[in-house]
This record gives sequence, structure tokens and C-alpha cells, in this order.
Amino acid sequence: MINKDILRHWKRYGVGFLMTWFCISACDQAKKDPMYSLKNGTIHISVDESFRPVIEEQIKVFERSFPGAKILAEYKTEANCFKDFFSDTANRMIIVTRGLTDEEDRYYKDSLNYSPRWNTLAYDAITILVNSKSSDTLFTMERLKAQLSGKMNRDQKVVFDGLNATSTVRFVLDSILKGEQFDTSVVKAVKSSQDVISYVSSNENAVGFVGISWIGNPEDTAQVNMLNKVKIAYVSCSVCPDSPYVKPMQASILTRRYPLVRGLYYVVKEGYDGVGMGFSNFMRNERGQLIFKRAYLGTIMDFEIRNVKINKKL
Repeated sequence: MINKDILRHWKRYGVGFLMTWFCISACDQAKKDPMYSLKNGTIHISVDESFRPVIEEQIKVFERSFPGAKILAEYKTEANCFKDFFSDTANRMIIVTRGLTDEEDRYYKDSLNYSPRWNTLAYDAITILVNSKSSDTLFTMERLKAQLSGKMNRDQKVVFDGLNATSTVRFVLDSILKGEQFDTSVVKAVKSSQDVISYVSSNENAVGFVGISWIGNPEDTAQVNMLNKVKIAYVSCSVCPDSPYVKPMQASILTRRYPLVRGLYYVVKEGYDGVGMGFSNFMRNERGQLIFKRAYLGTIMDFEIRNVKINKKL
């Protein structure tokens, strides 16, 4: 029951205080409950939609390995993942493309008396897709910037999984446009990475941006079928002595020869060793890293790097 002191603080500080109080109470209860541990319990998490295929596989293997653990995942834009993390007391974990800022970390340390834990899980490549009939498969960074800002190839539609709240859009704005804005007359927003692939496969004069986990796994029948409808384009490499253009492969991701690389992170809001940290540890250790490796992400654990062709059409 909420006492008078809590009600007084509620009137003064509003929703933020009540959320913090509930979160601290839940953590205290979980610490005392033997049913909550690294391998037992239920957790609600929010996941950046651009990593849905590989995280679904991680959850499936983790829950099969630890039947006492249940992970309830929602897939959405990165901005909405952080919104859940800050405003939803039930959400204790997000999987996104950045860690916490210093300001965000201080907020949680002040309000919860502990800092959320976060770290790198793997490395992703923003992949450029063109239609299977297209012969336009070479892109320089200069061309990408000019095309996204509407200064060239205006007849070619560029497709994203949204225009303002997704991690892919944020990465392109920061790493390619570098402060400039999209020309919205040449850039099209669809609802998801799957829709990006579908649009490019149906429109010969389209270019799409997706994470490598959607089309990089040569052992996934659905992804192989997708690659029969689209091509993975090459991007210019400024540090490659043997070739001026490179595709996103594990070797080029880990060496950063492919220029469009970003990190994948977990952020866990547990003041105890709960299933959120158990799942994070699983993904950072061998079995989880092998799943990332099969999805063609760059791993944080050293493995033999495969140079497998993930698209036969050039």
C-alpha cells in the first residue's frame, strides 16, 4: 500500500516519482524471490525492429536452454524502445544500437540508486539493397549523401523503415548526411525492414536500407528466398588496397572496411542478477555469439571468419 509520504511526493513530483518507487519495490521483491534469477523468471523487453530475425532466434534458443525463463519481446523503433525503458515499469531491458548517455545514466543512478548495465552484443552493417534486375550496384559515400539529399538520381526512390524514429534513419543521418536532412520527395518510409525488402523487390528503380540480419544468413531459407528478389550493393572503401568497393560480410564488418557499421547493445534495468542479465550473458557468450555469427553480424568473440557469398547476383 502506498503510504502518505509517497502520496505527498506523488503530488509534488508526479508520474516520475511513482514509476521510480514501483521499480525500486519490484527490484527489492525480486532480490528476495528465489524464482527470479539469471535462468528463471519473466521479463518484458523492447527490441529494435531492425534486429528482429536474430533476436527471435536468440530468445528461442535461450528459452529452450532454460525452461524457467520467459522473455516477452516487443519489436519497435529504437526511439520507442527507449521510451518504454524510461516510462514503463514493466520493461526492464532493451536491445538497441547505442548505450546510455552520461545524462541518462545519471538519471537512473539518482532515481533508482543504481546504474543500468549495458554493453556491446555484436556489430551490424547497414546494407544497401537494389532490385534483382538492377545493374546499379556500386555506391560511393558521396553518391549516397547526394542522393539522399535530392541532389542526384531523383528518379530513384530510396526506402527506409520510417523517417524519424528508427535506428537505421538515425545512423544514416549521422554517418552519411552528417547534419543535412533527407529530401522527402525522393525518400520513402515504410513500416518495417521486411516492407523495405518487399518494396525494393517489387520496384526496379528503388534502393533500400536494412540491417544485415534481415538478409545475411545463408542458412535461413526465408532469407535466401529474399535474396532471389534483391541484390546487395557494394559501397566504396577508402582503406581497401585490393578493391575500391566492398560488400557487408563478417570480415569487412569486423575490420571496418565496410563503412556502414554500427554496434548492437543491450541495456538492462535490474538492480539484481535477474533473467535480463542472464539473457545478456547468454548472447555475449559462445552460444549467443554463434547465433549472431550465423546471422552474419560481426561478433565480439573471436571465431574463424567465413567469406561466404551471400548474394550471387552482381
